[in-house]
Amino acid sequence: MTIQAAFVQIISALTPIHGDREAASIAHILMEHITGLGRMDRIVYKDKELTEDQEVQLPIALEAMLRNEPVQYVTGTAWFYGMELKVTPDVLIPRPETEELAEWIIEDVRKAGTQPGILDIGTGSGAIPLAIKKNLPLATVSAIDISSGALKIAIENANKLSLAINFSLVDVLDANATAALPSYDIIVSNPPYICEHESAGMQEQVVSYEPNIALFVPDNDPLRFYRRIGQLGQEKLSAGGGLYFEINEAYGKETVSLLEEQGYVNVVLKQDLYGKDRMVKATKF
Repeated sequence: MTIQAAFVQIISALTPIHGDREAASIAHILMEHITGLGRMDRIVYKDKELTEDQEVQLPIALEAMLRNEPVQYVTGTAWFYGMELKVTPDVLIPRPETEELAEWIIEDVRKAGTQPGILDIGTGSGAIPLAIKKNLPLATVSAIDISSGALKIAIENANKLSLAINFSLVDVLDANATAALPSYDIIVSNPPYICEHESAGMQEQVVSYEPNIALFVPDNDPLRFYRRIGQLGQEKLSAGGGLYFEINEAYGKETVSLLEEQGYVNVVLKQDLYGKDRMVKATKF
């Protein structure tokens, strides 16, 4: 089978599920993954026959896509802040909104001209701390997660990018476990924030494949992680230190009120590129 024939086969199989445009986009990603050739090279060599190994990979990748598996898990990679990261079902697929959260911190630190100690809570693939360390090389960056599988991926990503991050297996909800953490100038987190009832309206590829432990919180306690991390910030943040969150758009005002009740000042609610309440920054008094 030629490269062009394989490309057409993928589009034909996926169009009924994803539509023409999305099917073509996925086909380009899969073909680059399978052949190692960029889009222009695949045009030049469109009549080149797939190798025996590539012929084997094609139906396996296509079958996964027909099961609605996210293409990032099929290829094993996702892009975040200009970095190609390894991803598996042990970690969430990094989102563009989270890039905005990392950018907010990077810009604030550059303006301040400091060399802060930074902690990322619930690091997953390591996307946030890796973006921060890459752009703020003088910062001391640490990250924790409850999942050993996620930490394994994060460490692999850090090693591949030659970025020094201090990773630890810690459950942030366990006060005894967090007691040993040192102090920081900045704490950032993109914690679980989707209420369980919201899963009914979500895409199957997210609910069925991405780690639920990193997605969902009980309907009766949607701010569970913000409350706990806010408490931790009061214990571990230096005076004037910053707390940064990605949040559920439905609970922006509630998150702001919670942090103000915990004693934080200058609490800022920020919208993402889509105009949704998506980030909060607060300062320890």
